Amino acid sequence: MRDGDATRLDTVRPATQVCAVSKTRADAPQALECRALLLVDHGSRRSQANALLDEVAALVKQRLGAGTIVEPAHMELGTPSIAEGFARCVEQGATRIVVHPFMLAPGRHVSDDLPRLVTEAARAHQGVAFVLSDPLGTHPGVIDAVVDRCGAVRAEDEPSEP
Repeated sequence: MRDGDATRLDTVRPATQVCAVSKTRADAPQALECRALLLVDHGSRRSQANALLDEVAALVKQRLGAGTIVEPAHMELGTPSIAEGFARCVEQGATRIVVHPFMLAPGRHVSDDLPRLVTEAARAHQGVAFVLSDPLGTHPGVIDAVVDRCGAVRAEDEPSEP
């Protein structure tokens, strides 16, 4: 786990719980942490592949609540870029961004490229911290999805010809 100016965030709360203003004195409002999610995939030359991440971001936002900041970004080959996605989070008030690699394994992109690209994006936004979450890996939800998708293929279905 590599991170920017933050420690690991183990849970993600809807922004309606963390994007708020509290008053320490009647005349001195103090902004509380505002957390955003930046979902990052590799990116593709195929627009329909890139559109999938937009759909995932919308579904995550729906699950966490309408006030939650959730933005998609692509490492390469598509827009928005990581820098653009990071900036969109900040424009909506984020002060801490959880960057989630929408990838399976902690390969080179997750271990090397993504931390470098996010660090570069963060330099333009002083005071905004970020942390990288783990990739999807062997999370039980991923295993459930694999079992579900494989179970959808009936035994009587003809195999594809090479």
